Amino acid sequence: MTDTASTPRNAFPMARSCPYDPPDGYAALRAAPTISQVTLPSGRSAWLVASHADARALLADPRLSISRENPGFPSIVEMREAPDLKVTPSLIGLDPPEHTALRRPVITEFTVKRIRGMGPGIQRIVDEHIDAMLAAEKPVDLVASLAMPVPSLVICDLLGVPYSDHGFFQERSGAMLNLTLRPEQRHAALSDLSNYMDKLVTRAEAAPGDDLIGRLIVKTRETGEYDHDQTRDLARLLLLAGHETTANMISLGTVALLNNPEQLDELKADSSLWPNAVEELLRYFTIADFVPARTALADIEVGGVTIREGEGVILLTASADRDEAAFEDPDALDIHRAARHHLAFGYGVHQCLGQNLARLELEIVYRTLFDRIPDLRVAVPEEELPFKHDSFIYGMHALPVTW
Repeated sequence: MTDTASTPRNAFPMARSCPYDPPDGYAALRAAPTISQVTLPSGRSAWLVASHADARALLADPRLSISRENPGFPSIVEMREAPDLKVTPSLIGLDPPEHTALRRPVITEFTVKRIRGMGPGIQRIVDEHIDAMLAAEKPVDLVASLAMPVPSLVICDLLGVPYSDHGFFQERSGAMLNLTLRPEQRHAALSDLSNYMDKLVTRAEAAPGDDLIGRLIVKTRETGEYDHDQTRDLARLLLLAGHETTANMISLGTVALLNNPEQLDELKADSSLWPNAVEELLRYFTIADFVPARTALADIEVGGVTIREGEGVILLTASADRDEAAFEDPDALDIHRAARHHLAFGYGVHQCLGQNLARLELEIVYRTLFDRIPDLRVAVPEEELPFKHDSFIYGMHALPVTW
């Protein structure tokens, strides 16, 4: 084992040259004889893990900590202290056993059986928005008319958040994920959203409703584990993740399928193919380019080097899901591929809590959209499509379509 990478340090994050593929540099990282160190915008260094096997193994390794409190934590963007900000470490910032204790009361809300029971409600929401699309003047922006409102309505209904406030929390969520904003701008958005959720949870404490927040309050009060700040920040995390990620996958997946008309025709002819197609689309885009960074709690030998205790590690899930060693012809979209072992939802104890909900929403949206508007097409030249190169979560700012 060597102690340092054999290749010069690149800067990270890296830019995409094609809107449908991860940055070109990821393939070179996978082909290198060892894992590599990169330089972050802060000037600090971190290890990049690009292969599927190494990323999957490390995502399940308890010797890596997800806590931002570690001195060596490799922040991608500059973060400054905000004295008036009400934030406690949430699910994506805690290690076991604290993470386990916080996740346990809410995991029953996301079982396959419970999520499947939401199917008729999701179908109704999708149909209503496609009705509005069909009645509107063309072209229609698929992001504004379908991709964003559907998951926003679903997560609001699940959590007990008034959908009438969607403009407020969508704007703040977008700012929090924007790589180009100054730290104080991201903090202001986070503060606004945290204060909003604080008031909502306070109201729910007085009269818990039949929604996730209300049920969580009742359940944790019964066990003596209730904590206002943790409930507020968990609800904020679920609200953000519940609409941003699925909304971006809806628009990206729609474009990818339109760009592969033969596969789309198969899906239109056989709806049983949709669940597998959803898995392949998730692998193909892996819109969270990398999972939350980690810090080594001990020396770890991986990918031809020794990661030393205290060093930062970034796991490139978008690279792992294009790894030739894990997926044959990985840069091609193939709806028949067995892609269930992709890392689009992460892996290990921090695997995405809402993955079953995301899968169901995507399946219903794609199937219904192409059933009801079979001649859907993009209304502008591809070079005019505004992809989100400025966000932690990849996607599209708009998608003009017609039929």
